[in-house]
Amino acid sequence: MARRRRTFGVGAVVVVVVIAILVYAMGSSGGNKAASPPPAASGHHGGTTTSIPGLASSGGHHAAAPAGTPAIESGLLPWQLAAPLSREVAVPGAAGGSVSVLGGLTTGNATTAGVVNLAVPAGTPTAAGALANPTHDAAGTILGGRVLVFGGGVLSSFSTVQAYPLTAAGASATGVVVGQLPQARSDAAAVTIGRTAYVVGGYDGTVADPQVLSTTDGSSFHSVGSLPVPVRYPAVAALGQMIYAFGGQQVSGAAGAVTAIQGIDTASGKIRVVGHLPQALLGASAVTLGGVIYVAGGSTGPSDSGVIYAFDPVKGQVLVAGHLISPLSNAAVATVAGTAWLVGGESGSTPTAAVQMLKPNIKFGTAGAPRAGSPYFGEKLLVADRGNNRLLVLDDTGAVTWTYPNPPSMPPPPGPGGFYFPDDAFFIKNGTAIISNQEQNETIVQIGYPSGKILWSYGHPAQPGSSPGYLHEPDDAYLLKNGNTTVADADNCRILFISPGGSVLNQIGTTGSCVHNPPTEVGGPNGDTPLADGNVLVSETRGSYISEYTPSGSLVWTVHLPIAYPSDPQQLGPDLYMCADYTNPGGIVEFNKAGQILYTYRAPSGINRLNQPSLAELLPSGVFMANDDYRNRMAAIDPTTQALVWNYGVPDVAGTAPGELNTPDGFDILNPDGSTPTHPTTG
Repeated sequence: MARRRRTFGVGAVVVVVVIAILVYAMGSSGGNKAASPPPAASGHHGGTTTSIPGLASSGGHHAAAPAGTPAIESGLLPWQLAAPLSREVAVPGAAGGSVSVLGGLTTGNATTAGVVNLAVPAGTPTAAGALANPTHDAAGTILGGRVLVFGGGVLSSFSTVQAYPLTAAGASATGVVVGQLPQARSDAAAVTIGRTAYVVGGYDGTVADPQVLSTTDGSSFHSVGSLPVPVRYPAVAALGQMIYAFGGQQVSGAAGAVTAIQGIDTASGKIRVVGHLPQALLGASAVTLGGVIYVAGGSTGPSDSGVIYAFDPVKGQVLVAGHLISPLSNAAVATVAGTAWLVGGESGSTPTAAVQMLKPNIKFGTAGAPRAGSPYFGEKLLVADRGNNRLLVLDDTGAVTWTYPNPPSMPPPPGPGGFYFPDDAFFIKNGTAIISNQEQNETIVQIGYPSGKILWSYGHPAQPGSSPGYLHEPDDAYLLKNGNTTVADADNCRILFISPGGSVLNQIGTTGSCVHNPPTEVGGPNGDTPLADGNVLVSETRGSYISEYTPSGSLVWTVHLPIAYPSDPQQLGPDLYMCADYTNPGGIVEFNKAGQILYTYRAPSGINRLNQPSLAELLPSGVFMANDDYRNRMAAIDPTTQALVWNYGVPDVAGTAPGELNTPDGFDILNPDGSTPTHPTTG
């Protein structure tokens, strides 16, 4: 009830009647509005280098999942609460698309009575009044169109039951006291089934209260039965007529977190232990999504957990279903439109302002599978780790399965510069080879995968030029279906089409004339994405233009984008395109041929901020992946919630150790059948 591992009355607690839980919008406030573009970045993919590591291993139990149990897509929102908050109550708001947040504990052990309606996923907050009394560690649920808040406390546990009317957007209300629990109780949880609310777990400040209580009005209570393992801080969710309590903290005897999963049959009143968590947890969050109960986070005692479990009540199995970006405990959770929102909580016993989302996504895998929750589940990820002068292939567990160069098992790369400055890399030839442009090494190479043998090369290592056989800052080399290679020869301001024999078959743009003057001149091209009809989509850094050309050089269309630095455009539909905005803070935009920005992702600060992302693509799982060049990581963004749902690398730390990168500048995805889902029309 008070701070974890502390009893009531230890230390002073400041009471705050109204808390400013207003939300700081760290990203664009909506999915369809473009932010004002920041100043243009200088240079072509230049600057200092950095790198990043991946997520920690989940550990835990990897049992076989029941068929169709989706993994969880989980992410950290690009906005957060204005003030850290934990041990609060959260329920779906009266207005669709909102979460009501009531009470809680702020920094400095201050308890609040404040109520805020939080629009999701935008993060827009509205102050909505206050409870009758400040409280934290209370249990809360909706019953009869109002929120019932059971107990909690400030300096000590109390028995007060408060009711707060669900308010419409912009409205404000004050809660009232409507009853008393049979005795003081805090650290409990509450759920509603039909017209009855149930209070599970908790203690009176000294001993655990094993009684499971039911009420239809918040004033009179009935004892359903007793928990066989009395606990405080259980994670509680309902499925049908059953209530399940996961873990919690024993107060007496072998005090500490427990593994017990306790099932409460509300129809029969039978309560028993029905299973065990893979690890003891207290202060986790449980939620029912799509007919499956998921348990997220919680404290193991020494540390907070980032594991998300799926519970199979038939077999009593607990299956790893994903991972939180930021491990935490004692967060409030509410479900809106199939997505659960973890609000606040604690990280290392310190309240946090973070908000995280959870939603089932079968494209992120199945619960119980290794690396359930991966945005490229079942696929391989190729990363051009430019600052480390290497290529990496990762499986969907995040493990590095292949590196290049990798002597002595692979032959050394040709040329005096070796393998230097790989700017982009793509799987080719049905996944049996990789093409990579070495931007400042002035070459393009095709490398056998996994043999590492050099199959083809073009250019002269470390010798820029514009004569036949020479390149100057080559970018985005692709192998075409006809066996030819296309490349944006950036500093020569041209797009080249090169035969397998090394002859230039055609070029778009006039060599050395670096202005946007289609169809004869191209201003600093940094992308030349092949399209299904054989044309190429060209991005120009000088003037921020996107253009489509035929291989013969005829202009199909061109448009100026109101962003600073368009990089590596991709086609998503008949008149829908996307590209990265290579700036800091960087962005991802969707647009049409008229130049209208239809969607923007841009987080100005925090872990969600991108720093000069040079390539962003839409993965089959439905999320954007980007190489976040100067934060030294790969990052995946959910386009609907704009949450950061995955990253590989340590943000802002460059390195070569497992899980670290240094200025990743390109990536690709490979299906098990050898197809490349983000560029299916290439060779």
